[in-house]
Amino acid sequence: NLDEIDFLIVENVGNLVCPAEFSVGENIKIMLLSTPEGADKPSKYPLMFHESAALIINKTDLLPYVDFDMDKAKRVSAAINPKLEMFEVSCKTSQGLELFFNWLARQINSFRATVK
Repeated sequence: NLDEIDFLIVENVGNLVCPAEFSVGENIKIMLLSTPEGADKPSKYPLMFHESAALIINKTDLLPYVDFDMDKAKRVSAAINPKLEMFEVSCKTSQGLELFFNWLARQINSFRATVK
């Protein structure tokens, strides 16, 4: 019963094409990009970045060990979607998570206000 669900995450794993092209009933799309994947993903899959409300750049604790150009990833993402909210996070160290959680809470509260 969806009326009893307050918050639901639909994880679409695999490529970055299908999740951008099709709605599965979500209110917002959030793109998760891990630093080991490379900074080229925004230019390779622009539709996903265009359709997303937020970009989480995860595993920032690995930046000293991986070839990831943060400035390029953010610059290209912003060019594709100027309204894209971006969060640099590390789930290992918790860096940046509070900012993302606060943003997410605002999105949930905003949605709740429209359905009352």
